[in-house]
Amino acid sequence: MADGHGSIADEARARAWATPLDAFHVADIEHFVTDTHWPWFERLRAEDPVHYTPKSEFGPYWSVTKFNDIIAVEGDHETFSSDAALGGISIFDPPEDARDRGRPSFISLDPPVHDAQRKVVAPMFSTASMAIMAPLIRERAARILDDLPVGETFDFVDRVSVELTSQMLATLFDFPFEHRRMLPRASDLILSGPEPGAGPEEEARRQTESFATFSQFIALWNERKGAPARNDLISMLANAEATASDDPMEYIGNIVLLTVAGSDTTRHSISGALLALNRDPDAYRRLRENPALLETAVPEIVRWQSPVAHMRRTATADATIGGKRIAKGDKVVMWYVSGNRDESVIDDADAFVIDRPRPRQHVAFGFGVHRCVGNRLAEMQLRIVWEEMLKRFRMIEIVGDIRRLRSNFVKGYETMPVRIVA
Repeated sequence: MADGHGSIADEARARAWATPLDAFHVADIEHFVTDTHWPWFERLRAEDPVHYTPKSEFGPYWSVTKFNDIIAVEGDHETFSSDAALGGISIFDPPEDARDRGRPSFISLDPPVHDAQRKVVAPMFSTASMAIMAPLIRERAARILDDLPVGETFDFVDRVSVELTSQMLATLFDFPFEHRRMLPRASDLILSGPEPGAGPEEEARRQTESFATFSQFIALWNERKGAPARNDLISMLANAEATASDDPMEYIGNIVLLTVAGSDTTRHSISGALLALNRDPDAYRRLRENPALLETAVPEIVRWQSPVAHMRRTATADATIGGKRIAKGDKVVMWYVSGNRDESVIDDADAFVIDRPRPRQHVAFGFGVHRCVGNRLAEMQLRIVWEEMLKRFRMIEIVGDIRRLRSNFVKGYETMPVRIVA
């Protein structure tokens, strides 16, 4: 099996292969919380790679599970729209009264408006900008790692993954550094749901906490709009014709997008790499002996982890994908987490192969006009932090149960107890 271990994984595999296809609901969040989604997608790729689920808590949806079919959907933005007015990019439908309120983020827009807004922030992720950021990332990674206790149990997600990415996000936004932890926390609140059985007071608390974070962005936006040029994302967005506005409802979508995108890919891939290497001690040894292998290991980590589990599109016209007739208005969910394990395209797709010959043959960053604008920065952070870890520690060992994010959109980790082997 791809990832899960033990009796829970065995039960999931038995259920996945015994359940009638017309009862399949791969978007069930419990599959992701328990890391038992793998056999469900494996079966769909084998037997029904473009699958229709007529009824779920998210409404009816198509699941696109194979690599080439995902590329076909991603590559046709005219037929398969990201527009928030049609439903946006997540399997969760926005409330009807929210679809026409304000301006969505550029990831939830189609060209040409998407392209104009994306162009505003693209310079932050240029080769020149990353050359400036690299020494700062290395300095911060070194400081974080040197502060870790040796021989004691601690939470790797909190002490390493969250801390590094929150520092980077605060720098990109020029957000108050002392409040940096609010940023990944806000991302989790947006993308994950409360525990089953949580009452309305919990949802109210989560909304209050999110508002506290994004109200700070409103103040920063107002302060920087019309001010002399500064090299941070808020200043770029606030002063460009394509994205500037005086109304928070008009610009907060892009702030939310960049908060989520700047946090999640790197954070969960750092943690996912540790999990993969704990499961493959030989790969861990080879990386220690030859850190140059990170050149191929880093994109392999991103593929193996697939931190963004899915993206959704809405059909603007009748279309055919994988031999299935998609009707205008249908919800089409591209499961990156499945496409990245497609055995018909990627050799030994379930394996973690640190010297894979074509390591960037994956869809973890999307494809086409919506390909992740910060993908090179994400890879650079991942490479630097692992270079610094390999220098310092022979092994960081996972010593307890991992808790995963309660989401079918972002495949990530809440806690990962570890111990540095002395």
